[in-house]
Amino acid sequence: MFSRFIVATDLSNASYAIVGSLSGLKAFGARQCLLLNCLSLAESTAMALSLSYGIQESSLKKQKRMLEEQGFIVVAQTVLGFAKSEINRVAKEHNYPLIVVGSRGHTLVGTDLLGGVASAVIHHAITPVLVLPVRVRESDGEFLIRAGRSDFSEHILFCTDFSENAKHAFTYLQQMVADRAKRVTLLHVQDRNRIEPHLTHRLEEFNETDRARLEELKKILEARGPARVDIELAYGFPFSEIVRSIRDLDVRLVLMGSQGRGFIKELFLGSVSHNVVRHSEAAVLLVPAKR
Repeated sequence: MFSRFIVATDLSNASYAIVGSLSGLKAFGARQCLLLNCLSLAESTAMALSLSYGIQESSLKKQKRMLEEQGFIVVAQTVLGFAKSEINRVAKEHNYPLIVVGSRGHTLVGTDLLGGVASAVIHHAITPVLVLPVRVRESDGEFLIRAGRSDFSEHILFCTDFSENAKHAFTYLQQMVADRAKRVTLLHVQDRNRIEPHLTHRLEEFNETDRARLEELKKILEARGPARVDIELAYGFPFSEIVRSIRDLDVRLVLMGSQGRGFIKELFLGSVSHNVVRHSEAAVLLVPAKR
């Protein structure tokens, strides 16, 4: 499914945490990796006038070795251009089925990359994007991925609003289960904003309908592999309930579509999926809608 993938790096301390936490992708067939570093013209000029170029090359080689030690075949490449456009361009032109980015970081020349670029990559992606949350340990300022979170197949939370994009994302979940994912939780949140106050009297009806839908998805997954499959039906604000479930259920990977039912509105206000990315303690795999 994800035999080849791109890892976007800015060679920051945060990016080392990302590069060192990808061995779990092998459970989903990952074998070949492009380690991609993007430099704008200004950054390239700044490096040419300083001693940063040698540091950059050394850092890129070190990260390449880190990926190779995890069992991947790695090509490291630096391209000239803005990361938010170059990452998606390379993925499209060379047919990479997965992009991996982090949620924060700074480049060697001081400009912000992981975070703003991650949002731009997600917004324009035509291929799935895996976002790894990087946190700073307060005791020593070290960047790290939360312990154990690289074992993505241990527990996958699939969030669905039963939209067309969610149905498309579900095809990826089926393959993950076939690839021996160990546990899956299927989550649907009854959106409080859509139900209150005029449809509260129909909540029981909605629950019955949507639980039946989740049961059908569960049957499909159980036919694909031996994973334990659980169902969660929640009520409230989708973003809050998803983040709560990630924490309470010790989720390792969140899988969801990047656009839901309110796609046009979400373009301007910020979608549930993008808010989950910003606050999740687990890695988030966003699957874009078919185009």
